[in-house]
Amino acid sequence: MDTIQLLVTLNRDYLPQLKVMLTSISFNNPGQPFAIYLMHSGIPAADLDGVARLCLKFGYDFHPVLVDEALFQNAPVTKQYPQEMYYRLLAPHLLPRELNKILYLDPDTLVINPLRPLWETDLQGYLFAAAAHSGKTDLVNSVNRMRLGTHHDYYNSGVLLINLAAGRQEIVPHALFSYAAEHPRDLLLPDQDMLNVLFGARTLPLDDVLWNYDARDFHTYQLGSGGTYDLNWVIAHTAILHFCGKAKPWKKGYIYRFGLLYKHYAQLTARLAP
Repeated sequence: MDTIQLLVTLNRDYLPQLKVMLTSISFNNPGQPFAIYLMHSGIPAADLDGVARLCLKFGYDFHPVLVDEALFQNAPVTKQYPQEMYYRLLAPHLLPRELNKILYLDPDTLVINPLRPLWETDLQGYLFAAAAHSGKTDLVNSVNRMRLGTHHDYYNSGVLLINLAAGRQEIVPHALFSYAAEHPRDLLLPDQDMLNVLFGARTLPLDDVLWNYDARDFHTYQLGSGGTYDLNWVIAHTAILHFCGKAKPWKKGYIYRFGLLYKHYAQLTARLAP
C-alpha cells in the first residue's frame, strides 16, 4: 500500500485547524499510511512541534517545508496577494522531486470518509483534479466564466490532486507572477482565480459532493439531488467537508449544519494533543 502524500500550506494562525483536520483523517482512514508536508514561510519550530507530536501519535511522517523566498523576488506580494497564495500552484517546484503527485487540502476541511479512492484517481495526464461547487446555481459559474474569460466550471482550489511530475514541466513560476502583476484588480480569490484561468483546461473535474462538499449548502445539495443527498447519505459517502466562506465552525455564531460535527473532532483533538 503506497503512502498518501498530503500537502497543506498555512501560517501559524491555522495550526489548530490543521490539527483538527489531521484528527479527522486518522479516525476515518484507519491503517492508511500518510506523509504530511506543511509548506510555510517561517512558522516557529516550537509551534510546529505540536503538529509533529500529533503526527507521531497517528503514525504519520511529518515534513515541514520552509519555502525559499528567493523564488518570489519578482512576485507581486502584498496584503491582498500574500506569498502563500502561490504555494499550492507552485508545489511541483517547491516539493522534493521524488514526489510524483500530492493531495492538497485546505486546513478548514474535515475528512469523514476514506481518502484513498481520491488518491488513486487516474489523473489521465491532467495537471490537477479539482471540484466545482455544483451546489451553487449555474449563475455563479456563468459570472466567473465571464469575469475570467474561461469556458469551464469554476474550480475550487481547496482540494487539489496535483500531478507534480507534469507540473514541473508545464508550470512556470514567472507566468503566475506575471499574470498576478497584470491583473491586480481582477483576482477576487487570487490563487483560485489563477488556477481557473491558467490551468482550468488542464484540470480533471471531481464530484464535489464526494470530494469538496461546501458545508454551507446542505439544503441546496439535498434539493438538487431530489432528496438523495440527505444527512445520512453525506455521512456515509462524502469524504471531505469544506467549511468555505468567512463563517467558520470554530468561531462564535456559526449557524450551518455541520458545525457540531466540527466541534466533535475539535474535542477529540484536544484530548489527543492537550
